[in-house]
Amino acid sequence: MDVTLTQLRYFTEAAARLSMTAAAARLNVAQSAVSTAVAQLERAVGAQFFIRQRSKGLVLTPAGELFVKDAQELLAQLEEALDRAREEQVALEGSVRLVCFTTLAPFLLPGLLARLSLMHPGLNVEVTEADAAGCASALMTGKAELAICYDYGLPEGVRTSQVDTTRPYIALPEAHRLATRSSIDLQELAEEPFILLDLPQTRELMLGILAGAGLEPTVRFRSGSFETVRTFVANGHGFSILHQRPRHNLSYDGGRVVTVPVDGPVPEVRTVVARLGTQRTTARMKAVIQALREQIKEANSTPLII
Repeated sequence: MDVTLTQLRYFTEAAARLSMTAAAARLNVAQSAVSTAVAQLERAVGAQFFIRQRSKGLVLTPAGELFVKDAQELLAQLEEALDRAREEQVALEGSVRLVCFTTLAPFLLPGLLARLSLMHPGLNVEVTEADAAGCASALMTGKAELAICYDYGLPEGVRTSQVDTTRPYIALPEAHRLATRSSIDLQELAEEPFILLDLPQTRELMLGILAGAGLEPTVRFRSGSFETVRTFVANGHGFSILHQRPRHNLSYDGGRVVTVPVDGPVPEVRTVVARLGTQRTTARMKAVIQALREQIKEANSTPLII
């Protein structure tokens, strides 16, 4: 029995969503069509790719985990060939699956999607948010073709392209004794409580910056929400170290957060676009990366609203 492109597409969609029903909805076909195509593919290859669990959906077998990467690469090669054949056509059509690190999402995604909708109205970008581990997992499992994230916590086999560099800063309440300073040595905050942005990889990075300055902070509050951390700071509960800088200094409840550079050397963080090294970069993926670069360049040239 020959393997068809339809079978490969249905299989990779089911693998990305770990659900025949969700794959069928995405493909706009009947669930039975997806199930039949996957079953035919398994028979043609002579291997079982999924374990079906009624309560938990699908689980990829070891054979399925290996085959899905090859299938994705084959489909990407086909898409690239079609893109080259259509180079004279201005409009791009189709879908790109994108995952974005949760603290970067509100800064980059709204403008990026608006820009893409104007530049390529036929391009559909499917977006999810995740922490560092979730971004890596989405790439490795095929749930996403591109990830916008920081360059830490990424596994081997993932290629990155830098789109921005961010230096961490100190966040202080407006009435803080050091709020008017042009820069602050972290040692000057040694006795003050710390508000920790408590996300995987991020927490280790922030605590590592403090440890590098010889500080063992007293963590008064911790939160996985960027804006919750800013609100705690604005209300005088402590200082924090953050990377992304909003266009204004207001917190959700109307308080003000002052941002002051760290005095002395401090590790910078690179924002990257990541993809599997085995995956070819299609014209649709290139369009997203180009639009992201333009979005970041414009954002970095926009002055803060004080």
